[in-house]
Amino acid sequence: QVHLVESGGGLAQSGGSLKLSCVSSGLIFGDYAMAWYRQAPGKERELVAATSSFGGSTNYASSVKGRFTITRDNNINTMWLEMTRLNNEDTAVYYCNAGSYNFFTRVYYPDKYWGQGTQVTVSS
Repeated sequence: QVHLVESGGGLAQSGGSLKLSCVSSGLIFGDYAMAWYRQAPGKERELVAATSSFGGSTNYASSVKGRFTITRDNNINTMWLEMTRLNNEDTAVYYCNAGSYNFFTRVYYPDKYWGQGTQVTVSS
C-alpha cells in the first residue's frame, strides 16, 4: 500500500520560511516524478512545483518561482519543498503527489497517489 506523508506545515509570518517534507512508502520512489500541490479555501488544487524522478529537472508555478525550491533524495524516499519569502497567498493545504514528468516539456502528470496534506498559514 502506497503512503505519502507530508509534514512541516504550520504558521509563518509574512516574509518568513518553512520547509515541507514528504516521505513515501510502498512504491519505488525513484520510479516516480514527484510534485507539490496546494489548495487554498474556495480554490482549486494547483501545482506548485514538480521534479523529475532523479531530480534533474524541475518546474515551478510562476507565483512561487524564485521563492520555493523542490528537492528530493531517492535514497531516503523523501521530497522537500523549501518555501521562502512567504506571503498571504501561500496560505493553503499542501499535498505531495507521485506521478510522471515529461523531461522535455517539463509537464507533470499527477497519478492517484496523494498525501493527506499539511496546512501552511501565513500571517501578515
